[in-house]
Amino acid sequence: MPTFVYMTRCDGCGQCVDICPSDIMHIDKTYRRAYNIEPDMCWECYSCVKACPHQAIDVRGYADFAPLGSSVRVLREEEKGTIAWKIKFRNGTEKNFLSPITTKPWGKYIPQLADAPAPSKEMRDSQLLYNEPKYIRLDDGDINTFETNGLKLVEGVAY
Repeated sequence: MPTFVYMTRCDGCGQCVDICPSDIMHIDKTYRRAYNIEPDMCWECYSCVKACPHQAIDVRGYADFAPLGSSVRVLREEEKGTIAWKIKFRNGTEKNFLSPITTKPWGKYIPQLADAPAPSKEMRDSQLLYNEPKYIRLDDGDINTFETNGLKLVEGVAY
């Protein structure tokens, strides 16, 4: 479901432009408002929807999922730490989904990659990803579980 911008809500802050991984959100030079230059190329990650502080970006549903008369709305509430999705179907049925915000504050956690040691030749030649956590690897010959890695399953999101 590609995104679109409500021009009356957008103030041209550019947060959607900065966060869009496919680089399709742009600021119109005349109106100073954001817009999706290529909806067909949208990755549907909804990063722009979630990042917009004015709820100016919405989701355009596909005809098979969200036919005429339906809508998908998102509300990001920083002070509560939640993202709420409201889906209204054509027959009037509404579904509400509430999720915790699990992203870090904008620009706060920037990795200092220059300070990290360079990978050795053995690491570069390995099939493993660089800095891959041990608990997702299968190179020790067994399937890892929460218990074998000393992790504990908790309800909700653990910080």
